[in-house]
Amino acid sequence: MEERFFIKEMPNGMTLLGQPMEQVSSAAMMMLIPAGAAHDPPGCEGAAAVASEWMSRGAGDRDTRQLNDALDSLGAQHDQSVLSEHVHLGSAQLGRNLQAVLEIFADIVRRPRLAEAAFGPSRDLTIQDLAELEDEPMRKCNVLLREKFYPHPLGRCAYGTAESLQAMTPDAVRAHLARRLTPRGTILAVAGKIDWQRFCDLVGKRFGDWDAEPNEPVRPAAPAGGVTFIEKPTAQAQIALAHRSVTVGSEHYYPARVAETILSGGMSGRLFTEVREKRGLAYSVSSRYQSLKDHAGMFTYAGTRPELAQQTFDVTIAELRRLAEGIEPDELTRAKTQLKSGLVMASESTSGRAGALASDWYHLGRVRTLAELSRRIDEVTAEQVLDYLRAWPPEKFTVLVIGPEPLDTRTAEEA
Repeated sequence: MEERFFIKEMPNGMTLLGQPMEQVSSAAMMMLIPAGAAHDPPGCEGAAAVASEWMSRGAGDRDTRQLNDALDSLGAQHDQSVLSEHVHLGSAQLGRNLQAVLEIFADIVRRPRLAEAAFGPSRDLTIQDLAELEDEPMRKCNVLLREKFYPHPLGRCAYGTAESLQAMTPDAVRAHLARRLTPRGTILAVAGKIDWQRFCDLVGKRFGDWDAEPNEPVRPAAPAGGVTFIEKPTAQAQIALAHRSVTVGSEHYYPARVAETILSGGMSGRLFTEVREKRGLAYSVSSRYQSLKDHAGMFTYAGTRPELAQQTFDVTIAELRRLAEGIEPDELTRAKTQLKSGLVMASESTSGRAGALASDWYHLGRVRTLAELSRRIDEVTAEQVLDYLRAWPPEKFTVLVIGPEPLDTRTAEEA
């Protein structure tokens, strides 16, 4: 079935994206508002996370309980999160309830109550999220690695710091929202059982008069990079590495994703095979591609016993670099099949499609069809993957280690 897309750019700078999926009964919606963690004011880090929670605690004519009851009565599976550049609001529900959920979203974005009494619980939840990182060393390792790898403040932890959260005031967050909530650069994507014209009419009614001055873009500073060791008397050592890669719009993007899958595509991936299966060094090892709009990296993680940490580190670095020595035909075929399978499964989810529409528009300024994605993956050759690895070699790593002993990381620092 041929994919159809709708795109509408509103006069106030908001972009609407739609994809009808006639074979489903549900519809999903994703809204990206350019008010993410990278935009938190100095000394008020974590403001976007607190604001995201606070906005959902009463909006329009509904208090917190009434707002949640309204969404639940519509069968909406809703969520919110804070990304580097955006605050994300998402919902999936039966297609016939999409319009009613959109009405509630409009209240949350444009008419949040921001009641004084709800600020404390909203901040406390963010403080709790930050504290929980201590109980999830793998997650903490990756959060800290992003902070070191990406240009500041693009890799900033969404939860801020204990100090910034304790010092945060309701008035400071209200002022931040007044500056950052803007239709300019906001993306609203919908996929599934939709009536596009009706959807656009309602968006125009609820958001058409929304206007605000454009915000200043983030002006990132140079990344910290380097090697960070956090001493912690744990039973397992956490090792995280990142090196630069291409962004989504690069000609090397699809070869990069194939390289990632050869390294870490399930139990047949090289890292799993060489580091875990053959040597028994790590209980968990993987490499994942991540991309912001203008910066991207390959993030590699390994968790192991402290006495095996140095060997795990050295073997992992060696495997990342060995990929440039050659790729077997069966590896290439398997990686492309895995990538395409993931695409097909994601395309069957309305939430997956809405997310893909919003992501494509943000990264590329256009929408990619499933046929285009599949074709571009099919076209990747082993030589193209090697060309990518030669242009973007695994070198000059940003390294973060959590454990009882530091590691000799000189091999990661070599160009």
